[in-house]
Amino acid sequence: MAATIFGVPLKWVSLVTLVVQNSALVLVMRYAQTLPGPRFLTSTAVVMSEFIKLSVSLIVHIIEERRTTGISAHKLFLSLFGPNSDWVKMTVPAILYFIQNNLQYVAVHLLDAATFQVTYQMKIITTALFSVWLLNRSLTGLKWISLGLLTMGIAIVQLAGRSASNENATVATDAEPDLNVVLNTDRFLGLIAVTVACLLSGLAGVWFEKVLKGTSASLFLRNVQLSLFSVISGLIFGVYMIDGAAIVEGGFFQGYTVWAWAAIICQAVGGLIVAVVVKYADNILKGFATSIAIILSSVASVFIFNFEISAGFMFGSGLVLYATHLYSKPDNTKSIVSAKSDVRYVKLEAGLK
Repeated sequence: MAATIFGVPLKWVSLVTLVVQNSALVLVMRYAQTLPGPRFLTSTAVVMSEFIKLSVSLIVHIIEERRTTGISAHKLFLSLFGPNSDWVKMTVPAILYFIQNNLQYVAVHLLDAATFQVTYQMKIITTALFSVWLLNRSLTGLKWISLGLLTMGIAIVQLAGRSASNENATVATDAEPDLNVVLNTDRFLGLIAVTVACLLSGLAGVWFEKVLKGTSASLFLRNVQLSLFSVISGLIFGVYMIDGAAIVEGGFFQGYTVWAWAAIICQAVGGLIVAVVVKYADNILKGFATSIAIILSSVASVFIFNFEISAGFMFGSGLVLYATHLYSKPDNTKSIVSAKSDVRYVKLEAGLK
């Protein structure tokens, strides 16, 4: 019998939750950084998000082990750091995800929420390319076409956004002569940040899948390792090396508001939801969830951030939505075993680690 919550299949509960989380994450992150007053430090936000994921994943793993083979401190230590734990391999995606999550905050600050949400689907392209390169996975002609459409759609959205920025800057040129340069520079830096984030997301995701498929360790155990090493990386490279002086002066939680905590929790919840989707849903439904999230984020941006939806943005977003749907369609020639493999592969396309 399928798992349910209040009579509703857990598959649909997890997918609806994923839609809400994907839609809310970029909006909350953007809003938290536009509020007046001192801004919170990105490095501390990423560390706190990973710490929450670490705590929840550890609790779930302990509960699962108690129900099956039993758990002890020694057994837990061996499963995390023992000779067969592959913990060294998990340090690579942990560091990559740490950098990606920091770049995500940077990109959301420099780009409007709707443009970021659409452009961030580039992670599907990078994940597919890295899977072909590192996992020797073959893609059908339909998937290559969908990747081409996705690239075209993202490019159109970026060009539409650049045109809108130029128009807004032209109106205000008399008052602020350098506004055009500032807007274009911010948009360019935002595009670089989201592009690098997508590259790191694809590489980290494929690396994670390779480790996950090579062992019998549970997904939540791997999440514990991933979050633990991300916290360590964040404390060393982010908190200490980059923002150490600022933290000494203003404190670790400087600039934290209710919305800052909301962004942190929302980012942490994302990775946990994906773990449930991996277990109870499938890649096709996840693709639809992503598409719906893009639409909801765009509509919400109109009311929250006064975002103007242009014809170019609508056309480009439409291409992205269609390409996402096309990429999520199952291959008729694939075996059932391969299809099950794709279900686990959904973790790689989330990019929210």
